[in-house]
Amino acid sequence: MKFVVVLTTVGADFDARALAHALVDLRLAACVNILDRVQSVYRWEGSVTEDGEQLLVIKTAEDRLAPLREELFRRHPYSVPELIVLPIAETSDSYGAWLQESVS
Repeated sequence: MKFVVVLTTVGADFDARALAHALVDLRLAACVNILDRVQSVYRWEGSVTEDGEQLLVIKTAEDRLAPLREELFRRHPYSVPELIVLPIAETSDSYGAWLQESVS
């Protein structure tokens, strides 16, 4: 079984906890870490802008990516949601077993 980390950002005022709970409740994610108060500098509609955001670090199995993407995009507040998928090269056996059980 292959595992991945999915990164996405949401606005500082968005209810990231509700989104995280939904993803875990639906078994699309084993765990979602919410890093509050990240500062993002980015280009949007031709201008460089800066905003406070929250970063969600989502751990899941690779075979759960399609339904995770669908649910994340359905609930996401941005018109262009960030979705970055990073492979997990290795986990401990016990963590991998927990992760797999959590999304099955």
